[in-house]
This record gives sequence, C-alpha cells and structure tokens, in this order.
Amino acid sequence: MSAHLEIIEPGLATTIQDLGRRGLQRFGISASGVMDPIALATANALVGNATDTAALEITLAGPVLTSVGADIRVALAGADFSISIDGRPVTSHESHDLMAGQRLAIGTARDGARSVLAVSGGFAIAPMLGSLSTHSRSQLGGLNGGPLRKSDRLPLAVPRLPASPHLMVSPAHRRRAQGPVRVLLGPQDDAFGAEGLATFFGSEYAVTALSDRMGCRLEGPRIQHAGAVGIVSDGTVFGSIQIPGNGQPIILLADRQTTGGYPKIATVISADLPRLAQLRPGEHLRFQAIEEDDAVKLARAVRQQIDRIGDALIEVHGGGLTSEHLLASNLISGVISALEWIQADAATCGPPAT
Repeated sequence: MSAHLEIIEPGLATTIQDLGRRGLQRFGISASGVMDPIALATANALVGNATDTAALEITLAGPVLTSVGADIRVALAGADFSISIDGRPVTSHESHDLMAGQRLAIGTARDGARSVLAVSGGFAIAPMLGSLSTHSRSQLGGLNGGPLRKSDRLPLAVPRLPASPHLMVSPAHRRRAQGPVRVLLGPQDDAFGAEGLATFFGSEYAVTALSDRMGCRLEGPRIQHAGAVGIVSDGTVFGSIQIPGNGQPIILLADRQTTGGYPKIATVISADLPRLAQLRPGEHLRFQAIEEDDAVKLARAVRQQIDRIGDALIEVHGGGLTSEHLLASNLISGVISALEWIQADAATCGPPAT
C-alpha cells in the first residue's frame, strides 16, 4: 500500500485547491482555485513546499485525518481553527510533524472562515486541465471532483519528513485587515442611478448563509437599478459584484460561472479578496471606491507579500520554547475567577467551618 493521507472525518467542506485553472474561461471552464492565496502560500512555506503547491482548503469546520505509511510535516494557515494531534492541542501557523498513525483533528473556526492545510511534498494526484483544484459543480479536479469524503485516501508525493527546521509565522504577520472592502466601479455601474450608487456605498451588508465558493451573497438595503435588470451576458472575474433583480449584491468568487447576465456595479480589488474569503455568515461589510492606480499598487504589494513569505517565518528551536513562540501561542483559552473554585467547593462541602 502506498503512503497516503486518510480522511477519517471530512469536515464541512474540505477540498483540494491550488491557484486554479487559468486561461480557460473562454471555453466556459471556471478558474476555481484557493479562496485565500496568502493562506496557501503561507502553509506551503511552513512545510518547505513551493507556495503554489496544492493543499486542503478547509471551511468553517475541519477534517480529522491520519497519515498512513509515512511520517510527514503539516501546517495550517489562514483562519484561526482549533487543531490537535492525538488529542494534544497544537497551534496553527506553525509546522508540526505528523507521525504515521497519528490523528490530526481540525475543529471549528474561531475567527475567519477558511484555512489551508499543507502537507510536505504535496499530493501525488494527476492535475486536470493543468490544476488540482476542485470545482464541485463540474466535478473537475481534486480526488473525485468534489469535497473530500470519509475514507478518501490522498496519495503523498514525498512520504517522508523534511530535514529542514520547524517554522512558524511571526505574530506581526497574522493580523486580519479591517475596514471597508475596496472596489473599482464598473463595468456596468451606468446601470444604476445616483440613488443606487449611494445605497451601495452608504449601506452595510451582511454575509448570508447561502454563500459558498461560487458567490458571497449579501443582504441589506435594496440597490435600485436605473433601468433594465438584465444585460447581454459578458465575462466575470473573481470579485465581480452582480446586482440581480432583488437588489441584493452577489460577489462572485473562485467557483463562479464564467459569464453573467446581471449588471456588475463594481469589482472587489484583488488585494481584498483574501480577507473577503474569511468573512463568515452574519458578518457585515461596507464598500469603498478607490482609483485604479491605487488598486494596482495594492495588488503588487500582495504579490510581494507572497513572494517574500519566507521573511514572515521564524525557526522554532528546542521544542518551541523561544520568546517568539511563547508570545505567538495561545497559552490559555480564557480567564477563570478564583471565586468560581470557592463557590464550587462550598456547594460540595457545605459552609466553611467557623
């Protein structure tokens, strides 16, 4: 039997993703790909992979899995999930060795929505149309064209531990960006009058539970069209914001359709797509228009961040007992009051002796 990663529990929606299928939209093939490319690059860098190596994208609730026939190195980056190995809590944004037979359990997201689990060496799975990315609606890519299922076996490309030291992400590089989601107007912003545009930029919208990898569906004040609701279908991109007839925005994401017939009021800039991918149902957002030159500068900054991801990593020495490691780790999960112990003791033993 070849060495592989076996899925014991699949989690809510765990798929294999890389940077997607590029250049095929003219054939009606969705680009797909990871929702948060910074998380993919970070997780891969932590285990010594190329930053675009295919990995597992985990949404809201993670899988339980084990390595069969090999000792490997793993790392989780992106949203903040609880994670443990054989019941022992470990930290995300840090590499860990997963020995053959050990169980890696990823719990629910505590902050953010999506994380990426990278495995040293990646998976020995043949790409489909140049990518391992899973596109569930067309059953392209991944292991079987859909989310991972219980008992799936992912063959390991390099079934051994790397000789390199363990790494972690420095605390300064873990902050989530805040503020409005920045957009460029168009390409059909002329389908909305001044009132519609004022509603779009002046209102707060909530992410609904109907959101998925295809689209982020929002709920809030209705955006009024100036005329017809539909347009002649044209191309879409990651971040296109459609306004359908009900006036509620839909932001098209990685698994989007290649064309659409609703007018697109604006497009989320590429630099803000990773944090858009981390919004959970019920969270709110606002939009802010920026100029094209500023969007290009921000896109270049994200590209540089990915290219220089190694600068954000620090070595973990001597079992992780460095100052950087201790400051970055969640040493406690909450605060308890000494009075709780006194009250519990009194309830059990009765009033104190006088």
